[in-house]
Amino acid sequence: MRLAKFLAHAGVASRRAAEAIVREGRVAVGGEVVVDPARDVSDDDAVTVDGAPVAAPHERMVWAVHKPAGVVSTASDTHGRPTVVELVRAPGTRLYPVGRLDADTTGLILLTDDGDLANRLTHPRYEVPKTYVAHVAGGRVADPALRALRDGVELDDGRTAPAKVRQLRPGVLELTLREGRKRQVRRMCEQVGHPVQRLVRVAFGPLRLGDLGEGAVRRLSPAEVQRLRDAAAPPARASG
Repeated sequence: MRLAKFLAHAGVASRRAAEAIVREGRVAVGGEVVVDPARDVSDDDAVTVDGAPVAAPHERMVWAVHKPAGVVSTASDTHGRPTVVELVRAPGTRLYPVGRLDADTTGLILLTDDGDLANRLTHPRYEVPKTYVAHVAGGRVADPALRALRDGVELDDGRTAPAKVRQLRPGVLELTLREGRKRQVRRMCEQVGHPVQRLVRVAFGPLRLGDLGEGAVRRLSPAEVQRLRDAAAPPARASG
């Protein structure tokens, strides 16, 4: 594992901040100062930051949850409402939702103890797509409204980015967005005259809800977690 990633997973700092700490000469491996964030280290290496030992990171986990309606997407709730975190039994681990879904929206939400991954998956810079199925009022959505949803809709907080939109059947839309404004799908559909009656998130990046039942959870495999990391990787810099 690269040194900066090791530090991030150990909870020292975010990946970017960990890289800066290493370059500043504050990190030693086996008693030797290392200034290369890409230096490979293992759990057996003695790593210190400013002279203080850093415990090897435990294996980070990511859970897929099919959030039911009425459950809030927070780690706790001051009003006593059920939370998505309560759906997962992971003793000794503090899990946090990756982004949010409205209380009345159902579908796929991720929980993790990996803050670096969560930040990347939700940061606008990485444009990780999220796909929703919206059941809307008004029956079949006409082509002009579909084009408006695809091209961008003017909302009170600005014009939305282009989105992928297709009508699965009359009054049922599939929308894939690369931004995550508050209640965005609902506001977009209402703006074109088709208020949402039911909304389900069916995909987050490369991960799909599939046949995971409402209220059910499952821990992602290492391969699935890697696919999420790849989806949230920094954009490649153009050469030359």
